[in-house]
Amino acid sequence: MKNIKYGLLGSTGKLGREVQNVFAEHQFQLVFELSLEGETQTDIPQILIDCSLPDNFGNTIALIKKFNCPLIIATTGLSSAQLDTLKILAETIPVVQSYNYSLGIQILLKLTKEVQKYVGDWDIEISETHHRFKKDKPSGTAIMIRNAVEKEEVNISSLRLGNVFGEHTISFGGLGEVLSISHSASSRRTFAEGILRSALFLLKKKNGFYSFTDVINESGH
Repeated sequence: MKNIKYGLLGSTGKLGREVQNVFAEHQFQLVFELSLEGETQTDIPQILIDCSLPDNFGNTIALIKKFNCPLIIATTGLSSAQLDTLKILAETIPVVQSYNYSLGIQILLKLTKEVQKYVGDWDIEISETHHRFKKDKPSGTAIMIRNAVEKEEVNISSLRLGNVFGEHTISFGGLGEVLSISHSASSRRTFAEGILRSALFLLKKKNGFYSFTDVINESGH
């Protein structure tokens, strides 16, 4: 698909700028922006992407009702009430919500589920490290990994250091060995590419609440 018109919330943020770069490479047209610098609009978007903060959630919902178009939400730290609102919204429009849009994390989630078939009595710990400016702790991605674990209690250790894009590790420990699976993001481009893939996925849907896992599973990888 080319010449798709899209709107972007959080357009001046680090992820927002990366989304603009990747989408421009695929001939998508940015026609609506909302950021701390204000709002600009040159046309009606066919899809809306939210890379802003949870505090902006009310604006996101209002704009979706205004434009009546698909929504990709990459905002982390959403409350359970905000997620419930998205699910209600998804009854009429298609929504993709994920805390992480990298392919590598999807592979890590699959491996996590596979490992558990063999290490039922092992200890499990999750650790994550992000840049000092990340506000939510633990990260949404760490919560996704924890949700992929069958045990009820799994500890998450969080570090906020420097300008780390994102590092996640899940470790399985037996009495004589430890197995760890790690993912490290070296650029925000990987997230922007996942958002692009989600956009192509959503433009074929009429409604429904989807995860990035659904996007990957439908594409076959």
